[in-house]
Amino acid sequence: MTPAPHANPIPNILTGLRLAAGVVMFLLLAGAAPQGLPFLPPDFLSPSDQFRFARTAFIIFIVAASTDWIDGFLARRWHATTRWGAILDPIADKVLITGAILGVLAWGSVPQAAIPCGLILFREFAVSALRETVAGKVKLPVTLLAKWKTVLQMTALAVLQLALAPLWEGFGLPFEWLPHFQTFAYVLLWLATLVTLWTGWQYFSKAQQKMRQL
Repeated sequence: MTPAPHANPIPNILTGLRLAAGVVMFLLLAGAAPQGLPFLPPDFLSPSDQFRFARTAFIIFIVAASTDWIDGFLARRWHATTRWGAILDPIADKVLITGAILGVLAWGSVPQAAIPCGLILFREFAVSALRETVAGKVKLPVTLLAKWKTVLQMTALAVLQLALAPLWEGFGLPFEWLPHFQTFAYVLLWLATLVTLWTGWQYFSKAQQKMRQL
């Protein structure tokens, strides 16, 4: 009897790397922030060190965020979708997004981002708790809008990282443009927040409807 072919592991490997990248990115971004390294003096890292840390975290985030589309595309193209990949993919997304949010907030230089970032985190944890609570009773498939929500979140967080002064200056961008770019980052972040909250409401509404039918 010929054994069944094994699914190509590359999509799951990419997903696993995105999960690890989220943790590394957070450690670099938060560690480069003022007071970011515990038990060390505030001036332990020079401004150039802070820029290198933040730049590396920014590059890791961009590369990791791009794999969110790539691993799903490869899994579908190679018919390599697996149960483990389906479980790991949303976890990797949430770790990457949460790490970026906490890393940016650690800088304290973008206070206007605190409320929308907090709302995004509340929604993500609430929907995760909802899925765990109704598991085995109600199936809540990921909607198309929820997929675009993730893309919008990652785009907004990438722009917000670039709006940090050390990154902006380190890349040699005109400092007089920074306030306008930060305003653009906040608008994009709030747009991502509104879409995030809307998709969260959709999940809770759908779960309530299906629970009534049981």
